[in-house]
Amino acid sequence: MAGDMDKVFKALADPTRRRLLDSLRRQDGQTLGQLCAQLAITRQSVTQHLGVLQEANLVNAVRRGRERWHYLNPVPIHELPQRWIAAFEEPRLRVLDAIRRQAEEPQMTVTKPTFVYVTYIHATPERVWEALTDADLTGAYWGHHNVSDWRPGSRWEHRRTDGSGIADGGGTVLDATPPTRLVMTFVDVDVDAEAGPDASTVTFLIEPHRDIVRLTVTHVNLPSDEDFDAVSAGWPAVMANLKSLLETGRTLPQAPWEMHAALRAAQRNGGDGTTRPDPTHPDAGPTGRNG
Repeated sequence: MAGDMDKVFKALADPTRRRLLDSLRRQDGQTLGQLCAQLAITRQSVTQHLGVLQEANLVNAVRRGRERWHYLNPVPIHELPQRWIAAFEEPRLRVLDAIRRQAEEPQMTVTKPTFVYVTYIHATPERVWEALTDADLTGAYWGHHNVSDWRPGSRWEHRRTDGSGIADGGGTVLDATPPTRLVMTFVDVDVDAEAGPDASTVTFLIEPHRDIVRLTVTHVNLPSDEDFDAVSAGWPAVMANLKSLLETGRTLPQAPWEMHAALRAAQRNGGDGTTRPDPTHPDAGPTGRNG
């Protein structure tokens, strides 16, 4: 019993493992890919954390076909108060907890916005992967060349297509598992792009089904609501151009992001006079359109 309890405390001591438990509490039953999309760490690290949680009996994994689904097991956590908190103490502790929550509520950390976009493409996973990582193809449908060797830990750059070599954005490749999963930080060129828990991170998840794939774009840790509004316009526009290119061999006749030009202009020019570029958009950067 003592050994089992030690494993529970060890598992709960790590903030990343607590985030995984919180995720399963909100939505029980998730694949490894779904859990990885919520964390700015490698797939291997998430697998290791899940192994510790399973050893502590806090998470159960069930294999379905080629995927493993993970489920929260609350029993070990329930045993903690049962062991150390006497029944007659519970009412008093509930009152104290309510007071603490009310006192701390104004200082609680605000969760940064998360954007998720899903599209279905008539293409192979390999072709979609190529479209996301090939510099020439990204230049065709995105208006910027995405340049990298696409290895975990490598830098990547969002370079203009005018031959200047100027990068308007970029970041660090966190995970690259061709042809199914690509994770990278995504920041403005003037922002420190160190990969950390607070980094703005994009995950591309490519899931095949017969002759089509489902492409899910998850953008987490957006700095502000204004950035969320910007990528809400930018990602659908970029993905629509990608889908058209792969299915027809041509991009859309008009750049889809032009429909959101007025909205982006309002978002970029904040009340403090600063510029807030949309990193998903080919015009990102202080000089306007460069695609």
